[in-house]
Amino acid sequence: MSRPVDLNPLEAILEHRFRSRDLLTLALTHRSLGHERSSGAPQRHDNERMEFLGDAVLGLVVSQALYALNPDWQEGELTRVKAELVSRKHMAQVALSIDLGRYLLLGKGEERSGGRRKLTLLANAMEAVLAALYLDGGLEVVRRVADRFILGELARQLAARLQVDSTLGDAKSALQEQLQAARLGSPTYSIEQESGPDHRKQYQVALRLRRTDGTLTEVIARGLGGTRKKAEQEAARVALQQIAASGLESLSQCSSVDRPSDPDAADSEPAQPLPADSEPADPAPMLVPASRPRSSKYGAQKR
Repeated sequence: MSRPVDLNPLEAILEHRFRSRDLLTLALTHRSLGHERSSGAPQRHDNERMEFLGDAVLGLVVSQALYALNPDWQEGELTRVKAELVSRKHMAQVALSIDLGRYLLLGKGEERSGGRRKLTLLANAMEAVLAALYLDGGLEVVRRVADRFILGELARQLAARLQVDSTLGDAKSALQEQLQAARLGSPTYSIEQESGPDHRKQYQVALRLRRTDGTLTEVIARGLGGTRKKAEQEAARVALQQIAASGLESLSQCSSVDRPSDPDAADSEPAQPLPADSEPADPAPMLVPASRPRSSKYGAQKR
C-alpha cells in the first residue's frame, strides 16, 4: 500500500493551495487502494468519479480557450485541435511533466506492477486532479493550470500544423487517402478487446488492410481508446507512423490471411475483456510541449 506522501510540492507546481486537501488526496487515490480501504463498504474511496468530472471540465476549458482565441476557425478545425489537446495521450504526458506518478496512492498490487508509470493510470489521475482543482477553486484555477501545462506551446504547434495539414486530428482520413493513392486497398477496423466500467470503457482495435482482391492482411496496427472511434483513430495514427518510418512498401508486403468474403465479417469478432489499465503494446509517441510556458498567451496564430 502506498505510504503517505507530502503533497506540498505538487501544490507548488500547480500554484494552488487546496482549502480542502481531501479533494486532492481523493483525486490521487487509485481504485486499487480504494478497494483495499473500502473493505466492502457501500461508498467507494477512489478517483473514478473525479475522472468523470475532470474530463468534462477539461473539455470546457480547452473549448473556451480555442473558441476565444481563434475566431476564424470553423467547427471542424476547433474540434480537431481540441481532440489533440484533451487526448488521454497528451494528458498522460502532462502528468509525466509534473511527476504526478510520484504522488499517486496505489494498492499493493498496482504498486508492484509499476502503476506509477502506466500512461492510462496517469491520464486518469490528471483528469481527477483537474476536477479537484475545479471543486476547490473554480474554473479560473483550472484555466491557469491548463494555460501552463495543457495548452501553451502545444496549442501553437497544432495551429501551425493545421495550416498545412487538413487531416490534423483525423488519422483515419489521412491513412485512407494514402492507401487509395497507392492502390493498396482500404483499412478495416475491428474490436479485439474491451474493458472497464461503463463510464470509462477502453476499446482495443486492430487495423488490417482489405486488398483489392478482397483478402485481408494480418494486423498492421492496434489502437486503444475510450470509444471505438478514438481507438480506430489511434490505430490509424500508428499505421501512419509506420508508413513515415518504412514507407508504403512496408504495408504492401504484409501477409494476407484467410478471411470470410463477407466485408463486414472483420467487424463481427466477439470482444474479449482487456486487463485493467492496460495499454497498447506500441503506443504512438506523444506530442508534448518542449517546456512549461508560464504566459497566458497560448493563442494560435490566425490563418
